[in-house]
Amino acid sequence: MKAGRVCFSGMLLIVLLAAAIAASSSNDATVAGMERKLQHVEKNGAAAKPDATPTEFSEQEINAYFAAGKVDLPEGVKSVSFQLQPGLVTATTHVDFDQLKQGRSSANPMLGVFSGVHDVVVSAHAYGASGVGVVHVESVVLDGVEIPRFVLELFVENFIQPKYPQAGLDSHFALPDKINSATIGSHKVTVIQR
Repeated sequence: MKAGRVCFSGMLLIVLLAAAIAASSSNDATVAGMERKLQHVEKNGAAAKPDATPTEFSEQEINAYFAAGKVDLPEGVKSVSFQLQPGLVTATTHVDFDQLKQGRSSANPMLGVFSGVHDVVVSAHAYGASGVGVVHVESVVLDGVEIPRFVLELFVENFIQPKYPQAGLDSHFALPDKINSATIGSHKVTVIQR
């Protein structure tokens, strides 16, 4: 499970914020399947020579896993759901920015938009290659209005990086459990370990 939490939590934090679909009892089997796959990845990563057979996580499994509370979301992030297209991750979130920023403030009036509760959609190009995860945030839309990149950079610098120094609009991070590659496909993520 550690691998999944690191990979998906890392992606979630780098993509900034999150929002979740409500879990229902019908999702129990989907969550259990996701947990089995994450355990496989962790166990396979501990092997001297991991099996390179791809492990595939469906968009439905990922969303059910987050909705079931299996990933600790940052304070203020109320929910997350992901839509996956080749090379692109779109996270739809519901965020209480006052709670997210708790303990930090800025006199910069441009950052005033990041207060209260808002629906946020984050789109990012993402992949993993040679053991390194790469995420490039393309856009952030707050209640239907796209936020300019320089304002996002100020927000991340002032409020996200003090808590999560590895987070950014352009991020590179080591993939855990000997994951060599992660490919975002149509409604799925495929990982290969080496």
